[in-house]
Amino acid sequence: MLEQPHGFGAELRRLRIEAGLTLTQLAATVHYSKGQLSKIETGRKQAGVELARLCDAALDAGGRLAALVPTEPARRRTGRRTDDSCESLAAPPLWPTLEESEPTALHGSSPPSRRQVIAVGAASVLAVGASEPPPTTAGQPGLVDDTLLGTYRTLLSHYRRIGQMSPPDVLVPVLAEQTRALTSLATRTGSRTGRELLALAARFAEYTGWLAQETGDEGAALRWTAHAVELAAASGDEDLASYALVRRALITYYRGEAADTIALAEGARAGVLPPRIRGLAAQRAAQGHAIAGDHGACMRGLDQARVLLGKEPGPAGVPILGPTHLSDPVSMITGWCLVDLGRPQAGAQILDQECARVPAGSWRTEVRYGVRRALAHALAGEIDHACELTGRLLPLTANVASATVRTDLRRLARTLARHPRNQSYLAIAAPLTAALAPAA
Repeated sequence: MLEQPHGFGAELRRLRIEAGLTLTQLAATVHYSKGQLSKIETGRKQAGVELARLCDAALDAGGRLAALVPTEPARRRTGRRTDDSCESLAAPPLWPTLEESEPTALHGSSPPSRRQVIAVGAASVLAVGASEPPPTTAGQPGLVDDTLLGTYRTLLSHYRRIGQMSPPDVLVPVLAEQTRALTSLATRTGSRTGRELLALAARFAEYTGWLAQETGDEGAALRWTAHAVELAAASGDEDLASYALVRRALITYYRGEAADTIALAEGARAGVLPPRIRGLAAQRAAQGHAIAGDHGACMRGLDQARVLLGKEPGPAGVPILGPTHLSDPVSMITGWCLVDLGRPQAGAQILDQECARVPAGSWRTEVRYGVRRALAHALAGEIDHACELTGRLLPLTANVASATVRTDLRRLARTLARHPRNQSYLAIAAPLTAALAPAA
């Protein structure tokens, strides 16, 4: 059990009285029972992180009250991890040569089976060839090179689309094979095109790392991200190493480790980096400040992210780093952060607006932010509406099979379970429990 300073209950009581609120009034504000709050104030019961954040916001404590409750150890929530130290995330490992460095821990290193390829609907697009380069056309090397690059860039776009609708463990081996194919192809191609193919292979590897995290395998996610950095460096792109810090910060965010999340994200905010990377880093740092309870720092980070992400995302034709299925990522993350800051009603209003703008068919994005939206409404005391939203999302959770979404889904389930007699909750309790059950 987490150790909690005896001072939390006393400080909660002091701040409540100072604010002129009765226990009944505070209970109505944070949507917890008066009895629960009374036990917490007298030290007979420990406060959870969720309640501490809600009380902190309700009493305008500026994060000081929430800081008295240790962050829940999220190690068991996000899946497997191989190292407890932030250093293992902050510093890339010593990379081997390209020939030795292909990550193999997740699903092995063998090519995908025909069943796996068909399962993700990619059989036709794989006709470009997984191991052999296309024949060259004499006298038109530039045209062939551009066509080759364009085809593989389109392929990555298709895989991102497929990834919105498919379980990640089905897609990872296919992406791994494509990364290997591109790396092999780059070694047989002219210097300029070879470098661009390596850069594209790095984007395939980075996306593979993200989907590995979605399976719950943090170790594989880190290895694929490190491999992406190595491929990018071999192509002459040193910036992806900084973006890798943003990716690693997402892992620590889902662990609930605020300080590590902020530190990693800050490492990718140097002025020499492209605006896209700095904007994504500012956004991730804001998320870290949110779980630390620092509203001011969070909002400043989001303001900086909006300015930076409003600039051109990068060279034309080059795959964009970060989310590609959000029309306004900063607004969506603002709503997300407000929930972490203990301001669920304000967060719900923004998430309502932004979730309505998610493109049709973007199931992974719809579920990710939809669950956070339902959580916001539940924390704001709107249990019936939260259950309605949850019921709509549950059929999609099996399709996307996201370990990171399950983190918020568990949080939502705990919040709804505080209302065991609510008819709306009883209607979804069984399918919600089933959605959280480990895969067979």
